[in-house]
Amino acid sequence: MKKLGLAGLVIGLIILTMLLMGCDQSENDLRLPKEPALPSATYPKGQYYDVIVVGGEPEGVAAAIAAARLGARTLLLEKRSGLGGLMTFGKLNSIDMNYGPKGELLTRGVFEEFFKKIDGDSFDVAQAKKAFHQMVEKEQNITLLLNTKFVTPVMSPEGDKILGVEVDKAGEQLFFYAGRIIDATQDADVAAATGVPYTIGSEDIGIYKNMAQTLVFGVGGVDWREIMRVLNGDKDPHTGANQLSAWGFGREMKNYQPSNPRVRMRGLNIGRQQDGSVLINALHIFGVDGLDPKAKAEGIALAEAELPRIVEFLRQNIPGFKNGYLAAVAPELYVRQTRHIQGEYTLTILDVLENRDFPDRIAHGSYPVDIQSTSPANHGFVIGDPQKYSIPFRCLVPLKVDNLLVAGRSASFSSLAMGSARVIPIGMATGQAAGVASVYSLYKGITPRDLAFNQEGISDVQRLLIAQGAYLKPFDIKNPWAGYWWYPYVRALLSLGVISGGYENNWRQDEIMPEKAFVNIAWEVAQRRAPGQIDGVALRRLAKQNVPLTGVKALQLQMVLRGLDPNSIPPEQIKQHFVDQGWLNQDILSRWQGDNMPLPRSMGYAMMVETFRQLGILPRE
Repeated sequence: MKKLGLAGLVIGLIILTMLLMGCDQSENDLRLPKEPALPSATYPKGQYYDVIVVGGEPEGVAAAIAAARLGARTLLLEKRSGLGGLMTFGKLNSIDMNYGPKGELLTRGVFEEFFKKIDGDSFDVAQAKKAFHQMVEKEQNITLLLNTKFVTPVMSPEGDKILGVEVDKAGEQLFFYAGRIIDATQDADVAAATGVPYTIGSEDIGIYKNMAQTLVFGVGGVDWREIMRVLNGDKDPHTGANQLSAWGFGREMKNYQPSNPRVRMRGLNIGRQQDGSVLINALHIFGVDGLDPKAKAEGIALAEAELPRIVEFLRQNIPGFKNGYLAAVAPELYVRQTRHIQGEYTLTILDVLENRDFPDRIAHGSYPVDIQSTSPANHGFVIGDPQKYSIPFRCLVPLKVDNLLVAGRSASFSSLAMGSARVIPIGMATGQAAGVASVYSLYKGITPRDLAFNQEGISDVQRLLIAQGAYLKPFDIKNPWAGYWWYPYVRALLSLGVISGGYENNWRQDEIMPEKAFVNIAWEVAQRRAPGQIDGVALRRLAKQNVPLTGVKALQLQMVLRGLDPNSIPPEQIKQHFVDQGWLNQDILSRWQGDNMPLPRSMGYAMMVETFRQLGILPRE
């Protein structure tokens, strides 16, 4: 991993120039900028690189490799003793793959190179760690520093550009400078320290709790053939098993009674190890701040105390685990969600579910929008399942700070869109894009922000990524729900995550809506967008659990939403009152079947959303 000399650098840049179709620079213009002078002599002395990647997560490995292959002197900094982060130290050994409508692998490039070095969709952790190191060691332009903790960024005097980083290596204070910094930490630590704006968890939709964290644990003595036999024969389309991975037993695990109310088991995601043991991703821990080291340590201790009880339950109740025993515990938590930086574009849940492509695409994804539970009082759900969507380069470009790119789950994704885009294969694709874009922007003498709005430059970056094996084919998938009268109302509710379609994208618009469902959804909207404005007690008092929602009852419930007494107007006059007030739009009036007729969910959605729009709680499209 020694640094390449000037001749090697020029060769790399000649290759870069050859790949940039239409570029017309002479050989004298090929070199990346030389080491720039620091703004003042007061800056600490340190070594200069072209690109610094902070974080040896899979995303950081991809970023460093991509930059190095274009001739950039690249420094990869990792706080742990090895590479792979969540995959190797969190022992998350089952990969959330992304395939297109025709079964094509969407995340290629560096991720596919890694994937070919491991067993398959589940892998042996030691094998993965070895693969990451081999891939990095192969690149002569990469300098790798392990056990090196990021401390603080070095900023320009104006505070709007990052110039380098201060790190701690075995107690020694070191400074490194670069033309471009890539934040590939799990939690956007570098970006946050520079002053980039961000949200935490799901606060963008008014939820101030994080998704549950998970402690992955290993079990030995399992009978894999028995697991495969049961899961492949249970006639459930959402369970199954192959030679490496298994997923299922959700119904059985609901019977597990934890000793601590802050933990819960869900259905098992199981990945095999080469020694015959398995790793299980299923143990949820609630109330853990993923940005607080003490809280994470407490979460691990809490989960470890529960593990003997869990393993005994598996032995007694889950096929294939009769002779099971606790074989391993991950040293780190699987933290799903912390910061979301605010970038030049924020990927939305509608971008994902409506299968949108973007001109500045740098990655494709298709993983279901998987939202995990936030407390023992609720359960996770799948909002929907996209066919294919693209991620714009603008999502990697943070607001306010130049010379910086952010890769991985903390890039500029909404909290709901992140339910799909957070998976590691997509993260590695964004890392590779950040690496290529860093070198290209240095070569061109423009900032990543300028590049984000330069379509010619974006096209060049896309060509370079494709030359490195990335899959970036444009696509046009028609929105199957566009044109239906009810879909704008579904979109409004999807944007807040208060309804879901599951793996089938079934919005249930034609089903009769229960009164309680109307109340529950309306209450969630109010809590997320106007807490304290709606009388929840009056709303719930008026609704019955499983009684179909009628037109009159829907109007009475809307009276409560408006802060009015639902009994102030006789039921037979309430519709006319709404008409006189202009509270019912044409979508609703033209489909009114009668005051006492049960309403489908489509009508319930429409009446609810229209009321919230009139109250200013939801925006109009």
